[in-house]
Amino acid sequence: MTDPNPPPSPPAPPSLAAHRHSLSLDDTIEYCIGPFRWKQLLQSTILSLSWFFDSQQTFISVFTDAMPKWSCKNPTCNSTTTNICHLPKNSWSWDSPARTSIISEWSLECAGPIITGLPASSFFSGCLVGGFLLATLADSSVGRKNLLVLSSLLMSIAGVLTPVSNNVWIYAGLRFISGFGRANMGTCAFVHATELVGKKWRERVGIFGFVYFTLGFLSLPIIALLLRGCSWRLMYLCTCVPCVLYSILVYFSVHESPRWLFIKGRKEEFKKTLTSLASPERRSTLTESFFMNYVEWGEISQERNIYSALKILIKKSWALRRLAVVIAVSFGIGMIYYGTPSGLGNLSFNLYFSVALTALSDLPSTFIAFILIRKSNRKVSVIGLTLLSGFCSAMSAFVRWKTVKMVLELVSFCSGCAAFDVLLMYALELFPTCVRNSAVTMAREAALLGGILGPVLVAIGRRNDVLAYGVFGATTLLCGFFVVWLPETKGRVLRDTMEEEERKDGKVDEYNA
Repeated sequence: MTDPNPPPSPPAPPSLAAHRHSLSLDDTIEYCIGPFRWKQLLQSTILSLSWFFDSQQTFISVFTDAMPKWSCKNPTCNSTTTNICHLPKNSWSWDSPARTSIISEWSLECAGPIITGLPASSFFSGCLVGGFLLATLADSSVGRKNLLVLSSLLMSIAGVLTPVSNNVWIYAGLRFISGFGRANMGTCAFVHATELVGKKWRERVGIFGFVYFTLGFLSLPIIALLLRGCSWRLMYLCTCVPCVLYSILVYFSVHESPRWLFIKGRKEEFKKTLTSLASPERRSTLTESFFMNYVEWGEISQERNIYSALKILIKKSWALRRLAVVIAVSFGIGMIYYGTPSGLGNLSFNLYFSVALTALSDLPSTFIAFILIRKSNRKVSVIGLTLLSGFCSAMSAFVRWKTVKMVLELVSFCSGCAAFDVLLMYALELFPTCVRNSAVTMAREAALLGGILGPVLVAIGRRNDVLAYGVFGATTLLCGFFVVWLPETKGRVLRDTMEEEERKDGKVDEYNA
């Protein structure tokens, strides 16, 4: 016979005894994950490592597409003052083997800037297209982990195939595909890593990716120096084969974001992921009854349209306003971030040293951003950094002392990098889980668009710095002040749905606008 008096439910865990009502998603994740342990550290580190490969493919063309040095065979000419295109082919020679660069191997020295710059332009064009077309997949249907794996595989496989190119057109096409895949790597890793840890560690984990990005940049001059005299094709193999292996590692070792699983209604995977990430002392309490009795499941999104996240962002006027501000600020910072290194490339140093100097100047900005993210408000940090960056850039346009000018440009660059790091964390906190990846990707795409215009202004302003660094400074100063229209987010929990964002901020008039 069935016992008419079923056994009592197990007692609630001690740390939940004070909770009279169900736990919110954020409270559930905070409780289940518990203290930051080696498992969360390992997962976050693996995810952030994608920034290393992202950086390598972003800047690899500095070496593979470089104009090699050449020398005259005839003592009557001078390689520093003579135009190579005005000399007979047999009157000069490359200082290094022709295979070291696409310029020398395919005889592009007189092809003009449009052809020689085509591979780099194709890569960044691929980044723009991939960012706009694929960004919403991480929020809508594919998820953070799967899009990261697909993106890194696409980028790395295109890179592995790049060495088979036998002309600049095939090469540029493969660079476009590589950029198309690369577009979402850093964003997926950044959002994913911060969603796997509790609030206390979110800011620290978010900075991991910025450090790896700088290390990836720094690795390029080292690899190029070790491969000097070898084919440019080896650089792609040395950087892309490890990325293929990395994609496999992510697929088999990293958990999907529990927040994304929750809002997509995948309850069993959500429970399994939290149980796996939980600390040993709390894992035993994560029974079926715990999730049934203490977790506030609420309304779960079942929409699977790949552009559902974009529709949500456009539909909600408050979200669209926030996104417009973030894009404007990111655009201004992007001009400094990508434009300043283009000017530094004109310094009278060898190529390896110039790239290493630029990469090293990015490292202090990461630590500045880390301190500001932990200690200061987001608004104050972004305004202060863009103010410093814009002012130094504008001042460098009027300074004639080379040393002072270089210092001002480096300070402007470091401040701009730190501002962008803080802005990405700000954007992550401004938008709920259902649209977070899309919004952060749009911020990075806006910086990339500013980056495309930055080098163009440097080229236009070679004889008049006001047209380059003056415009950089003015644009950054103007765009930085737009953050005054954003709400402060420091110290608050991550929201997961648009309704939760509206309800907890309590701005009924703004959200119903």
